Amino acid sequence: MKASTAADVTVSRLSRGIAGDNWRRLAGPTALMMGAAVVWWLALPPRGWWVLFPVGVTMFMLALAGQPLRNRLWLGGLGGVAHYALALRWLTDFNTAGYAAVVAVQALLLMLVAAVSPNEAAFRSRWSGWWLLTPAALVLLEAVQHRFPFGGFPLSAFGYSQTDGPFMAAAPLGGTLLVTALAAVAGAVVTAVISGPRRARSASVVAVVAVVVVLAVPAFAPTIVDDTAEGSLDVVLVQGGGPRGLRAVNTDPFDTTRRHLQAAEDITGDPDLVLLPENVVNIDGSIDGTRVDAAFAELARQLDTSIVVGITESEDQHFRNASIVWGPDGTRLGRYEKHHRVPFGEYIPMRNLIERLSEDARFIPRDAIAGEGPAVLDPSGTPRLGIVISYEVFFADRVADAVRNGGQLLLAPTNAASFVTEEVPAIEVAASRMRAREFGRTVLQAAPTGYSAVIQPDGTVSQLSGLGTNELLTATVPLHTGLTPYARMGDTPLLVLAMLALAWPAVTGLVSWRRRRQVTEISR
Repeated sequence: MKASTAADVTVSRLSRGIAGDNWRRLAGPTALMMGAAVVWWLALPPRGWWVLFPVGVTMFMLALAGQPLRNRLWLGGLGGVAHYALALRWLTDFNTAGYAAVVAVQALLLMLVAAVSPNEAAFRSRWSGWWLLTPAALVLLEAVQHRFPFGGFPLSAFGYSQTDGPFMAAAPLGGTLLVTALAAVAGAVVTAVISGPRRARSASVVAVVAVVVVLAVPAFAPTIVDDTAEGSLDVVLVQGGGPRGLRAVNTDPFDTTRRHLQAAEDITGDPDLVLLPENVVNIDGSIDGTRVDAAFAELARQLDTSIVVGITESEDQHFRNASIVWGPDGTRLGRYEKHHRVPFGEYIPMRNLIERLSEDARFIPRDAIAGEGPAVLDPSGTPRLGIVISYEVFFADRVADAVRNGGQLLLAPTNAASFVTEEVPAIEVAASRMRAREFGRTVLQAAPTGYSAVIQPDGTVSQLSGLGTNELLTATVPLHTGLTPYARMGDTPLLVLAMLALAWPAVTGLVSWRRRRQVTEISR
């Protein structure tokens, strides 16, 4: 009995010693991972220090270098919680339970990235491209973020950190995912140079050359990136201004309508199109035959132009978020209803559960009805207009639908008035810039309290409003037809390449195992 007790004590002490050694070994990697989480957050808008994303990739990979699976999972989860807690902290203004749920899901996804990142065996592997595993996993992470959870929650996607960086040039070829891939490869190359054997360093040189070639294609092969110009359009964006940081349930909807009608009275000249933001009108029931309907019809007649206005129509326990166009004669010519609803903003996922967990659900008492149909408006006397409402600008598939249906420019009415900080308005501008570059279209973003913006087809911002201000943005913008390679092919080619990169070590390992087995059998 005594011997058994002594043995137990010895094992216990040994286990504690091993655990202590493990924690000490993790001190440096943990510091690196927390640093990666912070610099990734600093790379995102509104700061937009694009170079910090590749730096973060290097720190992330070095933190995981040579670690066993258990440690990589721990480090990835820790970094994920730290990064997404910072990047998504604005969600606490709406729903703390939703914030916790989204952070947890996103952290889990980054944990999976860490799990497939180079392990101990990879650093000793004969495969010189081991350092491509992390960029491939980050591409798949971003693809998942645009689709999961809750139909996609991509506001913290790494690609939006690159709108002022050189990798943005690749957007017409492969969209946000290619931009993210190239930026991640840049960080991985540094890791290969620091930690990899000579063969990995040689492979990294090849990768650098490949990145340069990809970035050069849009500049030197305009026939590949088809952005045929088809004239221009005189436009006015109306920003009515007003207080920020107020929830919709605590605002007077008619005040917002009045502000924008009054701002529109200052429009001069002969514009071809006037764009008003999302949620300018909030009305019970249908807008048909109301005073607001008549007011915007009269404004369109006075200006002798087409006016696009964002409206919200209540419908029992639900509502519709739409944009309506009135033509120069005051008749309504088109209507588009929002497809992608904002989770915890326009609807509550798992409402019954969330209402029990958090009182914040009372601020979203009704769920939006998802719209149907193509992402276009077709007003008389103007070119065909693509349109995405607010949150939809984060989803390239909606913009692809717009341009494939003939949209010659893109309208992006939005409403970020509920947010106290500038983070969400800045991220929306970054997303609009990415969509403009991906599809070669002018993007007009109108918000009641900002940011409103005029964005050129190359992704540059030619006009940007202030926050909370009353402004009219007036511009002559180019119209474009034609489809970029990304508009034609979407994300599929890059997703296939990313999955092949992740599968390659398993395939080569299986081949090596079968060869060893054959040799063993022959030797017998």
